[in-house]
Amino acid sequence: MHYFSSDFKLGILGGGQLGKMLLYETRKWDIRTKVLDASPDAPCKIACDEFVLGSLLDFDTVYQFGKDVDVLTIEIENVNVDALERLENEGVTVYPPTKSLRTIQNKATQKLFYTDHGIPTAPFMRFAYSSELEDSISNGGLALPFVWKSAQFGYDGQGVKVIRELGDLKNLPNVECIAEHMVDFKNELAVIVARNAKGAVVTYPVVEMEFHPEANQVEYVICPARIDTIVVRKAQEVALKVSEKIGQVGLLAVELFQTQDDEILVNEVAPRPHNSGHYSIEGSFTNQFEQHLRCILGLPLGKTESKVAGVMVNLVGAEGHTGPVVYQNLEDILSMDGVTPHIYGKKETRPFRKMGHVTIVDADMEKARKVAQEVKERIKVIAK
Repeated sequence: MHYFSSDFKLGILGGGQLGKMLLYETRKWDIRTKVLDASPDAPCKIACDEFVLGSLLDFDTVYQFGKDVDVLTIEIENVNVDALERLENEGVTVYPPTKSLRTIQNKATQKLFYTDHGIPTAPFMRFAYSSELEDSISNGGLALPFVWKSAQFGYDGQGVKVIRELGDLKNLPNVECIAEHMVDFKNELAVIVARNAKGAVVTYPVVEMEFHPEANQVEYVICPARIDTIVVRKAQEVALKVSEKIGQVGLLAVELFQTQDDEILVNEVAPRPHNSGHYSIEGSFTNQFEQHLRCILGLPLGKTESKVAGVMVNLVGAEGHTGPVVYQNLEDILSMDGVTPHIYGKKETRPFRKMGHVTIVDADMEKARKVAQEVKERIKVIAK
């Protein structure tokens, strides 16, 4: 099939920042695109060839959207899989495949998948409703502390809460959920696996993630991870096993725990470009968004090695600020060597909302990490 400067049309479900960065690559290759999103102000709107306003969870909307595209992909998991399955059965190429997306979309199903396939993960219990948790604790079935996770619709730290005492159960949404054993870990790591439609597969370097303690969001992504080579191999082997067993086509970001004993446990996965791979835009020979296109179009996979060390800093809305966004001190960080800001195009900020990121690249990792700290301290995402 001819993709470049042709009648070929790529459909993308979701018009957020991941879609916007994917569109940088489609425009580079002159690939026609059609995007569906529920927001009239979606960041993708300015860069796609065709924008459709509508719900990603509505069957008819997703089905009608996908009928005239050649390949359909996602930038967010929360989409109507029944509609995708029907499109797939009618001949539309859908990546990731609906079978793998169904597994990933529900965290309880995802965890059971790991158990069934011998993939190391933290012990957990599944509950139909959050209201069942207190009885389980009282009866000795569930021990404090644990991590509560909503089975569906969690995103960017939402739908996750550490439960240390019974009072922490208050105000939890009464939904299907899992209670996960708290892992005593040294590091939180991630590996992006790229697999194309022909079965070729490569991995990106293992990255190290540092999280905000309150928002449960990544603050820094450090590439390469500052870990032993033996742990690197373990992490890549586990990530490759997950990708193979789940039948992924496209990118699969595998989030991992490195335990105190240097064992690797799978936390969760995302079947798309991922926050942990943003450093690759400046730092890698092939960035993750171009690689995703190569995967879903069956093209040769690109080189995944890094050109230089990279650190990514997330720009999130400051606490106490809601309204029209202002990026304070952005000019200051532009004067620093190796610093590249990415602004996502969201006009309204709110606490902990992802509004952009900054990549810092340098031949010296320690220098890059130091500059990243300066960037984090200087730039503020506030409201007018």
